[in-house]
Amino acid sequence: MSIRPDDLPRNVDDLQALALAQAARIEVLETSLKTLHALIFGARSERKSVILDNQMDLDLGDLAGAAPPPAANDDDPSRAEGKRPRTSANRNVGRLPNWLQRIEKVIEPHSKACPCCSGQLHRIGEDVCELLDVVPTVLRVLRLIRPKYACRACQEGVVQAPAPPRALTGGMATTRLMAQVAVAKFAWNLPLNRQAQMLASQGVRLDRSTLARWIKTVAWWVRPLYERQLQAIHSHPRIFCDETRMPVRRKGKKTTHTGQFWTHASDDRPWNGPAPPAVVYVYAEGRGHKEIRWQLAGFHGLVQVDGYAGYNGLTGKGRQPGPITLAFCLAHARRKFTDLHKQTGSAFTAEVIERFGKIYAIEAQIRDTSAAERLAVRQARSAPLMAELKSFLEAQLSGLSNKARTAKAIRYVLGHWSGLTLFLEDGRLEVDTNTVERNMRTIALGRRNSLFAGNDGGAESWAVLASLLSTCKLNEVDPFTWLDDVLEQMVSGEVKACDLDRLLPWNWKVARAADKQAIAA
Repeated sequence: MSIRPDDLPRNVDDLQALALAQAARIEVLETSLKTLHALIFGARSERKSVILDNQMDLDLGDLAGAAPPPAANDDDPSRAEGKRPRTSANRNVGRLPNWLQRIEKVIEPHSKACPCCSGQLHRIGEDVCELLDVVPTVLRVLRLIRPKYACRACQEGVVQAPAPPRALTGGMATTRLMAQVAVAKFAWNLPLNRQAQMLASQGVRLDRSTLARWIKTVAWWVRPLYERQLQAIHSHPRIFCDETRMPVRRKGKKTTHTGQFWTHASDDRPWNGPAPPAVVYVYAEGRGHKEIRWQLAGFHGLVQVDGYAGYNGLTGKGRQPGPITLAFCLAHARRKFTDLHKQTGSAFTAEVIERFGKIYAIEAQIRDTSAAERLAVRQARSAPLMAELKSFLEAQLSGLSNKARTAKAIRYVLGHWSGLTLFLEDGRLEVDTNTVERNMRTIALGRRNSLFAGNDGGAESWAVLASLLSTCKLNEVDPFTWLDDVLEQMVSGEVKACDLDRLLPWNWKVARAADKQAIAA
């Protein structure tokens, strides 16, 4: 709203107050404008080298003309301070995997006669070149023939092999085809309408609803595995949790409902612990405390999360079956200042980012060491740095307005300080929740390609299959090979309900490797 001359106060003090208020409003609007500009045109990376190097061209006061600091960041550990130089990339040039089938094609000369005397040429050697080839997906029809046999001397007693069990009774798709459709959508983010177009290009026209029914059937079969995987994650005393939106269509509504995929993950690989890498997505209609409370109703231990207030209700005293402790994410705390630095380029935010970078440089050096060694290094090196950071932030906060965005970022860090520093007391903890955030990228890509889930049931099927197939990728297991084999065993009844644990991706991988060794021997 514009101010008219007649509205201006006559008192000098009132004029000063009005001028300060308008200056504060202008600052807020300029910051909002820079935020929008950064979201649209700015770099997405939070690496310190990207943030600070870009700002070195701006006027940063005492930082002007300074050499850019070395990168020390969780996103670029190979360049961390004290880290050995990064080795050259292994690009598989000339070393194609040995397990791939070799098809030999001999290319003979047009003539084997000597060009000089027309005598017979003799083979004296050869040049061999291996090229990576592909056989495109070929649709075929599997005809199941079950002969009937009868005795000529008897009137009864016809013998016929029973029909093999099928994942979808009365359906026209094999288990393998249904697995292929599920893997293409939930492991490689290929929507069903594109898959239908690909099938149509080979002369098989299927409605998208048919493919959706196959997806629902596959999810129904593997749901017990999904539930066992969630139980396996919750059996460990330390897990990660996060959430991301999932648009869902509602019947009779023109707009989608914003549901949530709550993510539960475990991964002890950074300190060579017992928990294998695993992730489970749980669909819920909302993002409130009640949703995560019932999901963690049987869990007690430590949950590493971002600063979302919905988790705070988990820490109540007297909770059954036991207390939950929240560890917070250092990357989220740092992000408050990286966002500010992209907008303001101040020396203060650059200093804070630099201090966070030193912590991540230490983490890069102790990765893949034991929990005891990690704890010892953190106590000796990281604890003093965190104490200095706290003092530095507290000193800066005293001179800032409560409404300033820098003050809000500082208060966020200080308000979550006990949870942010828990990694100094437990070598098994990570400093951030990047473990679970990386696992949410596949959901974001699938959401972008498919736009929404067709209904609540479709969102639940999405959660089931994305959880199992993402865990396969985390354990370096081919999702299609795993799902094809697991579905075949479950549909045929080869694996009973009491023995499902051996089909979990990390157990399946070990058993498959043992079988290959036995065959080779």
